[in-house]
This record gives sequence, C-alpha cells and structure tokens, in this order.
Amino acid sequence: MRFFNITALLTCLILLPSMTLASEKNIYGLNEHVYIADIDMHMSAKLDTGAKTASLSARDIERFKRDGESWVRFYLALDEAHERSFELPLARISKIKRRSGDYDPEEDKSYTPRPVVNMSVCMGKVLRVIEVNLTDRSTFQYPFLLGSTALKKFNALIDPSLKYSVGQPQCDTQNISTAFAE
Repeated sequence: MRFFNITALLTCLILLPSMTLASEKNIYGLNEHVYIADIDMHMSAKLDTGAKTASLSARDIERFKRDGESWVRFYLALDEAHERSFELPLARISKIKRRSGDYDPEEDKSYTPRPVVNMSVCMGKVLRVIEVNLTDRSTFQYPFLLGSTALKKFNALIDPSLKYSVGQPQCDTQNISTAFAE
C-alpha cells in the first residue's frame, strides 16, 4: 500500500508541469470575432486546426513593386461591397496543396501559389502578427480562417463546442499602421 502511495505521488509530480502548461492556453471556440488592424476590419473567423495557414477572402489580387520591394494590392471579397483597395508588403508566396477535384493535369501543378502578407490580428485580448494568405473565400461561410500556425501564436486551445467564447476583440491597436491605398 505504501508503494502505491509513493508511485501515485510521483506520477502526480511528473504530470503537474504539463497540467500547468495546459492551463496557460487561451481557450477559443470554433468561431471567434477578430479585428484585423492592417485593414481596420472586424469579422468572424473560423478556427481550423486542420488547416496550416491563415487565409483572408480577397479578390483582384495584384502584385507590384514599390521602392524595389514586392507589394500586393487587393480588395476584400466579402458580401458587402468593398470598393477600397488595400496594399501591403508581400511576405512570400505560399504553395497551397490543391484538392483532388481542383487538380488540372495540363497545368502540371499540385499546388496553388498564393500571396502571403503579415497582418496584426486581435482575438479576445490577444494581439499577434501572423502570416495570412490571400484568396477568394467568398463561397465559404467565414471570410477569415485561422490555421494551426497562427493558432500556435495565439497559444490557442480550441473547444469546438464553443462559439465566440472570447467576445469582441479588445486589443490596443492605436500604433499599428493600416494598409489603405491612397
């Protein structure tokens, strides 16, 4: 009996640090309200641990050079009419795996290239700069998708039984520049 008590005590001591780490996670629901400071826009987002990257619904995406640097200009592809373009520095081009029904053997590409920009995103009281790829998501219910890479930056633990669990974004974003085109 004494051996069992010592074993149980040691097991608890070993597991205690991992339980502390789990308690430091931010708990979010399957869907959350976000504020994207770079485009000064509030919207609903889907939190998807099965996706790797974050995606924003954009249309008329155009790459261009400014002062020798690569930039991207785009319009939001949302239900509401968005006539204002946004411009941000291009971080990189990502290669997104195509679905089996989206593969075109004549193109000989199993991926779709997408421009990626860095954006300041607020969810709850947490503000993070994350990489976001731009693509037309207008056929999807949520214009913004947060994948696992971004969720790690938010130290997120996703509870799919919850929705909008952290309420409206509450970050101080006053010193962040926006991406409105002139």
